[in-house]
Amino acid sequence: MSKNATNRPVHEIRFGSVKAVIWCNQTTNGPMHNVTVARIYKDGEEWKESSGFGQEDLLALAKALDQAHSWIHSQKAA
Repeated sequence: MSKNATNRPVHEIRFGSVKAVIWCNQTTNGPMHNVTVARIYKDGEEWKESSGFGQEDLLALAKALDQAHSWIHSQKAA
């Protein structure tokens, strides 16, 4: 697992096979948000994730990261 089993994502943004997952960790200075990105694909019957992106994924990745940034900013403002 990429994160602690008790730590679940607080938000996920998807554009087709590209996703940005937002995590929140509580610190002594307040909540800290981190973002992980992945490309989802099917290998036979099994769904897998990759951290590699092709040229055709880049615009979707940029949009997902832009929305992740906006979401985190809105949480800090709230």
